[in-house]
Amino acid sequence: LQRMALNATSAALFHSNLPIHTSVTACRLTQIEGKYIINPTMSQLQAGSLDLYLAGTKEELLMIEMRSLGTTTEIPIELPLIDPMLDPSLSWQTITEQKDNVLSEEALVDAIAMTQKVLFEANKNYENNFKPFAKQPLEVTLMQQAFDKQLIEYITQHYATTIDSALDSLAKSERTTILHDLVARITQDTFCVENGFEKSMIGKIVEMLKREAVRKQILEKNIRADGRTLTQVRPISIETNILPNTHASALFTRGQTQALAALTLGGSQDAQMYQTLTSQESEYETLMIHYNFPGFSVGEASRVGPAGRRELGHGNLAKRAIAPTFDNSDNKTVRIVSEILESNGSSSMATICAASMAMKAASLNTTNLVAGVAMGLVTENEKYAILTDIMGLEDHDGDMDFKIAGTKEGISALQMDIKLGGISLDVLQAALAQAKEARVHILSIMEESLTSMELNDGILPTMEQFVVDPAKIADIIGQAGKTIRDLIERFDVTIDLDKQKGKVKISGTSKESIAQAKEEIRTITTAVKKEYQIGDEVDGVVKKLVDFGAFVELDAGNDGLLHISKISHERISHPNEVLKEGEHLRVRVSGFKGKKIELDRA
Repeated sequence: LQRMALNATSAALFHSNLPIHTSVTACRLTQIEGKYIINPTMSQLQAGSLDLYLAGTKEELLMIEMRSLGTTTEIPIELPLIDPMLDPSLSWQTITEQKDNVLSEEALVDAIAMTQKVLFEANKNYENNFKPFAKQPLEVTLMQQAFDKQLIEYITQHYATTIDSALDSLAKSERTTILHDLVARITQDTFCVENGFEKSMIGKIVEMLKREAVRKQILEKNIRADGRTLTQVRPISIETNILPNTHASALFTRGQTQALAALTLGGSQDAQMYQTLTSQESEYETLMIHYNFPGFSVGEASRVGPAGRRELGHGNLAKRAIAPTFDNSDNKTVRIVSEILESNGSSSMATICAASMAMKAASLNTTNLVAGVAMGLVTENEKYAILTDIMGLEDHDGDMDFKIAGTKEGISALQMDIKLGGISLDVLQAALAQAKEARVHILSIMEESLTSMELNDGILPTMEQFVVDPAKIADIIGQAGKTIRDLIERFDVTIDLDKQKGKVKISGTSKESIAQAKEEIRTITTAVKKEYQIGDEVDGVVKKLVDFGAFVELDAGNDGLLHISKISHERISHPNEVLKEGEHLRVRVSGFKGKKIELDRA
């Protein structure tokens, strides 16, 4: 739908009376078993290992979005099950293996090159087919903003040094204050007062000169405003589990950008349920990454409210980057909230690093660490410079924001927005190679921090997962769920059951309680039920009274029903007139109804 919407919009603009003579089309690509599929169906996309979306003209790429789709494969392991509570007929087990379907830089370039050919043909066909229907274009005069040359020369001559010094103030609020005060000073100069130059024009010229100074320093000196080289990453520090009462946390700081990721674990029942337009069945989200960008992170006062479009997009990008490495075979629900405490560019990439570390700090099954880095581009005519780990100033005054995330093996997600007319494949290839060097550098620091990481053992939920005979699941549940409710309340745990596969998962904050609950389930499922004959007399205990009779627990864990008509020789309206729960009584087996035992008073 996204692709078709862009194509339709471009076609409408192309044959309108607006002076637009270039079409823009989009293309989607996936990969199944090593083969690329152009514009796949929804079922093909779900089965694929790659989701690549490109938009561009005949000559240049305008936008790229990509994510790797991690797959979980069931692999039979030929080892006998050693748990004594398993049914002997279940002699082999199957485990799941998570595979990271990250894409190498070389493979991504090849995929983009192939897709770019499709875009070229699509745009050529669009232009050829819609050109006969194009309306006579309107005569539109492009009004360019003109500044007084004398004013530009005056500000350059007298205040260029002050503008350059403002670039050294890395925080946005500090730089804004310096430039704001500078504009006020220039406005009061005798030269500006006598010539009647307005403050708004002076402000625009100062902003223009600031932008030129930033770009000139990069292109001519290969030095950035904060003194870094073009390929240098800002200093990084990482702290894990600094929040004592959360399941896991990670504080990732890179330069003046800082993200705090707080992770909460839950069971499968905590997953977020949602529905899509293409499916009638409900689906469940078990990995959620929420990104918050408060105004104070950039020194501003702003309202505190629901997440905006930018925050939702950054959170979704972080999730797409992390998801291929998350092995969720034990059906946990994970929610990560990233709070941006300070921001000077690349906060979404800091969120990815912090989230990946938080998952390690929660002892989750992740196949690899994931890091993200934002790349920039400054270009003038044929000359260009690619910037690693851009800060806010370079994002604002540069020509590209290229976010790339992945492992050491390859890319898991990327997003590229071009502020120019487009980008060539050669420049893109160079940016990917430079980003890989930065990503490997960041990942090495993240790996080093793992050596000193400590888990929140007193807070972090633990889990025990094992398999029983599927036929014994009903015994764990008990009559109307009474047994499982008793286990949950008594041991303060959460119990998830898979009736078909016989899987039992016990979760809780106390390892001792989990072990006790497991032992209790062991006792329930390994108890051998006695075979009765009609006429056998048994001692029992009244477990539950209902309108139609009493459920009586017999020896060896069996249950039977004593109908209300068999309780007393006299007619009664409810069993509680004669019996009490917990009362011991002698009963006789009178018959069988399916697996249910029918009883009489002995």
